[in-house]
Amino acid sequence: MIPELGHFALWLALAVGLVQAIVPTVGYARRNLRWMSIAGAASQVQFLLVVVSYLCLSEAFRQNDFSVAYVAANSHSALPLIYRLSAVWGAHEGSLLLWLLMLSGWAFAVSIFNRRLPADISSLVLAALGAVSVGFLLFMLLTSNPFDRAFPIPLEGRDLNPLLQDPGLIIHPPMLYMGYVGFSVAFAFAIAALVTGRMDSAWARWARPWTTTAWLFLTMGITLGSWWAYNELGWGGWWFWDPVENASFMPWLVGTALIHSLAVTEKRGLLQSWTLLLSIVAFSLSLLGTFLVRSGVLVSVHAFATDPARGVFILAFLGVVVGGGLLLYAIRAPKLVRQGEMQLASREGLLLFNNVFLVVTAAMVLFGTLFPLLMDALDLGKYSVGPPYFNRMFFLLMAPLAVLVGFAGVVSWKRANLVESFKPLRLLALVAVVLGIALPFVTQGQGSVAASAGAVLAVWVLVTSVQEVWRRVRAKPSLAAGLRSVPRGAWGMTLAHIGLGVWTMGVAFASTFNVEKDVRLGSGQSADIGRYEFRFDGVTHVEGPNFKSDTGHVVVSYRGREIATLNPEKRLYPSQGSVMTEAAVDHNPLRDLYVAMGEPIDKNDANGDWALRLYYKPMMRLVWFGGVLMFFGGILAATDRRYRLAQRASASIPDGAAAA
Repeated sequence: MIPELGHFALWLALAVGLVQAIVPTVGYARRNLRWMSIAGAASQVQFLLVVVSYLCLSEAFRQNDFSVAYVAANSHSALPLIYRLSAVWGAHEGSLLLWLLMLSGWAFAVSIFNRRLPADISSLVLAALGAVSVGFLLFMLLTSNPFDRAFPIPLEGRDLNPLLQDPGLIIHPPMLYMGYVGFSVAFAFAIAALVTGRMDSAWARWARPWTTTAWLFLTMGITLGSWWAYNELGWGGWWFWDPVENASFMPWLVGTALIHSLAVTEKRGLLQSWTLLLSIVAFSLSLLGTFLVRSGVLVSVHAFATDPARGVFILAFLGVVVGGGLLLYAIRAPKLVRQGEMQLASREGLLLFNNVFLVVTAAMVLFGTLFPLLMDALDLGKYSVGPPYFNRMFFLLMAPLAVLVGFAGVVSWKRANLVESFKPLRLLALVAVVLGIALPFVTQGQGSVAASAGAVLAVWVLVTSVQEVWRRVRAKPSLAAGLRSVPRGAWGMTLAHIGLGVWTMGVAFASTFNVEKDVRLGSGQSADIGRYEFRFDGVTHVEGPNFKSDTGHVVVSYRGREIATLNPEKRLYPSQGSVMTEAAVDHNPLRDLYVAMGEPIDKNDANGDWALRLYYKPMMRLVWFGGVLMFFGGILAATDRRYRLAQRASASIPDGAAAA
């Protein structure tokens, strides 16, 4: 009965979504405020219906109702409750339901928090979100119904993919999806602006907090995903330029560009057309990621094994959304009235260059991701684009961007004397160069051109970010008054830029000074990495709730003093016959010591010698800490008080043309 209730709620949500998409649009065309007002109520009802459906599927997992095919495929009677509940989004059908829950949740939030928006903008934003939800509901109900029954009913489930039985996977997908789906709000605001012609500073002020909120969730989702890969997959890396990793990184890059472009539009009324295009592209790349994950066109540890026919449906949906958005943009964007002239020697000019580097980087990642697929589809051979291409191109494009971050804070809006503006930064540039060159020697006892280059950029971003806040503070008569005078948005920007600097430092050192060693050790034997000694004290056989584990005991000593005991595992999940590696990590702010179990040398003697992989990774924590700082910086920026003040936008297209 519960699965049927969840299924019925989805059909009702589809009907409400159609009302949400069609009625307000017709109401706008007829200038009927009553019809336009239906959008808010419809979005709230749809959200409640999707919540009911999601709770029904969760209850089916809690009860291990194997009469539901999706539950039978992704649960097991021995699976702990916490993983049964997270298994709701562990495979294709449930992840779509989570996506829909997030989408309807964003629409619900827009209907609640944007009540003081002009009626035409608010109703068209919600109508656009309703149209997107209709597409996903049709896809789910026609090809990917999570409530399909299994006949005959299996006695036992096939269990959740062992890779997903990790605490990181409880948080990572919801965060990532909140970011993915959040860009639909930016897309919807762009559609509303194009239809109504309201595209000016006030429009940017309405759209900016929603875009920033989507960006901060995507930032945390990517950070958690890389942390999960680092700890769970046992290969010691945190980013492999996997196609699905790239699928989340591309909208992040374009979303970052969009945030900065919105700042220019809000402050100066410039870059309107460009900002609208970025809004469309950011969500389009989110949909492209959905296509890559679910179409079966690529092989990835993240990809869902699905029927390629589903990929055709998503591709068609992608074509409708992206094609429709770009067509509307092509027709309406040229009619936007420019509110000023762009001066390259200004803060908005530097932010434009920031946009160029970010978008070109996203295009580089897109090319490297799709090139092998296109060559294979055209029967031109098998090609592979690996980390060397991405790493080299990423550094070449991001290094100038890091330099721009430091300069942008001291350059004024409208027009600036760049030479005079940069003079206060000369001392900071010298500090960045000296510290950047010295840090590898001080922390690692050796030099490296790559590490020093990364450290120089990181220190430059850090010191210029702090200097920008200090410049604001010291302009006031007292320190307390100065600190209070800095807007929350400025604090958020500073914290996010500091996070970028911290992340850059971590990447530079972890990539350059990483030490990896494969060893064969018996009980009591040791291996060294630098001044660290790893002593293997054998394994213990442990029975978990749904797995069997050979747990290693590795004692780590530094200069003869024991500092940690690590317990890497080799787990067997009998329900699927899968063997998984659980790495063990001892960490502090300066380094990680990482141990992963290989295989027993003698397959019949688990108490004998084992193959182990040992890693020394300096400053690895800074990678995660940088992402966390960017996340909290985004929170501060999105909750700035000025975004809660209602403002009305003036029409940028003559009224006669607005209804054209």
